[in-house]
Amino acid sequence: METKKDSTEEKILEAAKNVFVAKGMDGARMQEIADEAGINKALLHYYFRSKEKLFEAIFANVIEFAFPKLSLILNEETDFRSKFDHFIDAYLELLIKHPFIPGFLLKELNRDPSGLFSLIAKHAISIDPLIKHLEDAMDKGEIIRMNPLHLIVNVVSMCVFPFGVRPILKHVIFNEDKQAMDAFYHERAEVVKQFVINAIAINNEEKV
Repeated sequence: METKKDSTEEKILEAAKNVFVAKGMDGARMQEIADEAGINKALLHYYFRSKEKLFEAIFANVIEFAFPKLSLILNEETDFRSKFDHFIDAYLELLIKHPFIPGFLLKELNRDPSGLFSLIAKHAISIDPLIKHLEDAMDKGEIIRMNPLHLIVNVVSMCVFPFGVRPILKHVIFNEDKQAMDAFYHERAEVVKQFVINAIAINNEEKV
């Protein structure tokens, strides 16, 4: 019985992710999620009372999966370029798998951030090791001297923004061409890495 319950819940969560990606949080309807999962609406409400509860469950699963991996990358003992590459690869892999997250987070942060903060606090990631790594790279003359927080925000922004404006890319830039848009997202990691390294590396050999 427990196995059947887990299977139904997994089916609901996967269906909800599909509907959120296609319609966004505002456009998604519980009936659509039930139809996508192949169950009736009453059963959906038995498991999750609202779209918000559904997203909280999905987001919690994402944090459980992603935060430990990102934390390991931030704390690994390696050179600046390797850490930089690993972090961007992992971060964009997460966003490609869950492309609806940036838009929903922005909305929730403006509506009521307390729930998100409590989820994030359980798996808090410290950026202190990354800041120290960047400062060491500056001291060694590997990258230009700058406020490391600006560099971190610049990199995160370049990764997140294309997902935050996904509807614009879909309808205006790619004219509903899903294959072209997917290819764009999968190219994004290398584009960001090349752009940032070319902008901050002092040693020309580091540039690509």
